[in-house]
Amino acid sequence: MSEYADTTHEQEVENGIQKVSLTENQRIQHERIGASFLKRTRAYGKLILFGEHFVVYKVPALVGAVSAYTDCECEFLDDGAETGLTVVDDRPAVPNYKVTKQDEANEAIALVLKHFELDPEKRGMKLTFGGDLCCASGIGASAAQVVSMARALSLALPKEMTLEEINAAGYEGEKGYHGTPSGIDNTAATFGGVLRFQRTDGDPIFIKKKIKEPIRIVYASTGITASTTAVVGDVRAKKEADEEWFGGLLEKYLVVVGKGEKAIDDGDLPTLGKLLDENHALCQELTVSCKELDDLVIAAREAGAIGAKMSGTGRGGLMLALTPTVEIQDKVASALEKLAPQVWKTTFA
Repeated sequence: MSEYADTTHEQEVENGIQKVSLTENQRIQHERIGASFLKRTRAYGKLILFGEHFVVYKVPALVGAVSAYTDCECEFLDDGAETGLTVVDDRPAVPNYKVTKQDEANEAIALVLKHFELDPEKRGMKLTFGGDLCCASGIGASAAQVVSMARALSLALPKEMTLEEINAAGYEGEKGYHGTPSGIDNTAATFGGVLRFQRTDGDPIFIKKKIKEPIRIVYASTGITASTTAVVGDVRAKKEADEEWFGGLLEKYLVVVGKGEKAIDDGDLPTLGKLLDENHALCQELTVSCKELDDLVIAAREAGAIGAKMSGTGRGGLMLALTPTVEIQDKVASALEKLAPQVWKTTFA
């Protein structure tokens, strides 16, 4: 099942649930080519509700696209006077993120260009990345970057592409960041909403969930940028060294994700919160949490969150907290701001 981000998700973006001021470069860009054009290249960040690392092994995961996005402009330099590739990265980011990820970003961009059969040495081009998604480990910034790039290339060539084709191009780019990506991040970046995602030997299976009650989330960064390739590789090594240990955790996870999906379907937020806590405990057993993440999870729960967990790669990156009301959402955000360098609010609806 494939479907573009629903009206509520789009309206979330327009209402500015997570809104940041445009940089001067972004303002000039918007005036030059129009905000409505850039909107067509948007790709969303994501938060994994259930399934970090387990999703790699072809079991279901649940993911929600946040309201913040990356956009991209592609300019072809067709006057023949200039060839090569120029990349301008105006995305907001946590300190050192873009420096740490630079080599991976270069590889990802090259893979997307290869997928489109484009050679900058033959046809020069300039890519400009922007938007309000703050790049941090765990938020799907790499997927948002390559999916927005695929959309921009589709418009600039021009080449009519389905959402599935955009998603496939994004998946190729994700290989530059993650080696063998699960596909969950680029799928959320492409389609938006809350998704049940499962990797298979062929195309992934994903279903857009209908939300009965708004799922209000606070998410916060540890400020630590982790390498997804390295952490996924370490978990794989631990799995191969002790299949019985990993198999036991996987069995527990399958129970948790099944109950979590039902809680979302039923609009049962208290149960959903408890299951998020259980998923965090499984991530601790996988050794992908860390003190910084655990401290933020505890602080969120003490401030009134009905569930909290790490989200994404782990060993740094992000955590999220489930907050049933606007008042609790604000209270939890204030508590986390005392500990975390960056805190955001979003809603899945």
